[in-house]
Order: sequence, then structure tokens, then C-alpha cells
Amino acid sequence: MRCADRRSRRTGKVLKSGEADYRHERKTGYRVKAAKFTLRPAFEDIDFTASRSISKAQIKELYSLHWLNDARPVLLIGQTGVGKTFIAQATGLHACACGKSVLYLTLTTWLENLALARSSGTYLRYRDKLATPDVVIIDDFGMRKLSSTEAQDLCELLEERSINKSTMFTTQLPIDHWSEVIADSVIADAIRDRLEHSALTIHITGESYRGVKARKLATRKKDA
Repeated sequence: MRCADRRSRRTGKVLKSGEADYRHERKTGYRVKAAKFTLRPAFEDIDFTASRSISKAQIKELYSLHWLNDARPVLLIGQTGVGKTFIAQATGLHACACGKSVLYLTLTTWLENLALARSSGTYLRYRDKLATPDVVIIDDFGMRKLSSTEAQDLCELLEERSINKSTMFTTQLPIDHWSEVIADSVIADAIRDRLEHSALTIHITGESYRGVKARKLATRKKDA
């Protein structure tokens, strides 16, 4: 009788654990869907064999989410092809798995959404939507210049999110060059001030992921 009771308790624990895992996976799935990622990368997929400057220690820092707990912005800076978008979305997916809400947008999508919100009279609602997620990722900042109005929108977004949220940017431009793509110099200085002293900044240099993939594919074909 006592053995049967032990087996019953163990079975109950296993069932509860399975239910908890299922609920966690389902909630994570909802958060990932809401984030609107274009990729589903993982930190484990990062290729350290390519000649790039980003280190395992820097990846570990992103993975820790300490920057999110401290509400710090994140800047991933580097030329095209070094994996900024991959790393940003891997970080976002990991945050979703840790129970955090995330929203991913390219700069173009964000600007298009702003214009649509203004024209449809829903700007305040859209601004509130951007203020809500724990992490907002803006990909490819600097791909086009911001008007004074757009720059003011960005400045207000950073201000609203500065207390307990994090904003991540991927960009080819070091922050001291952001004035080149922001029409209003005063607002450019304000944006720079909000980021320069508090952001976790990671500069990525080196070989393009695309070049690495092409070389590996050529090697496989040669060996086949």
C-alpha cells in the first residue's frame, strides 16, 4: 500500500511537471508570434569559427539579460553580413523563452507604421503599443534618414522606455555618426545622450556570414 502511494505521488509530480512545461512552451509560442521575428535563430547556432570580433563573453552578456533587468539599451554595430540581425533575434527569442515580451521591427517597418498611424489618427495608440514590450528591436537603423518628426518620435520612444524597458538597435553606424541620418541636430544630440552613456554597445567586425557559408558550401561540394 505504501509503495503504491509513493508511485502515485511520483506519477502526480511527473504529470504536473509535464503540464507546467506545456504551459510554458505555449506561452513562449504566443510571445514569439507576437514579436514578429523574421528568423528563429538560437545562441547555440552562432558560428565562432568565422573571423569576427564578437566574443563568447559578449554573447554570454547578451544571454544573461542583465542589461534588460537594468533597462539598458543595446547597440549592435557592424558592417553588413556580420550577424547583427541574427544575434538580435536570437537575443529576442531567448528573452521570450524567459517570459519577456519582445517586438521586432526593421527601421523601414517602424517608419511605415508611424506614417500609417498618423494618417489614420491612431498615433497615440501605436506609441503606447511600442512602449509596452520589455524589449523592442529596431533593425537596420541608419538605412535611411529620419525627418525631424521621425527623430522626435524616436527620442520620445527612448524616453518612455528608459525607466524599465530596453530598446535594441542594429546599425552600421557608430553612435557618433547618427547625426548623419537625423535631420535635426538638437534631437540627434538628445538621442545620442540617451544612448551613449547607458547602452551596452557591441562592435562587430570581421568576415561576413555569407562569405563563411559560401566557403563551407564550396568545400562540401568539393568533398562530395
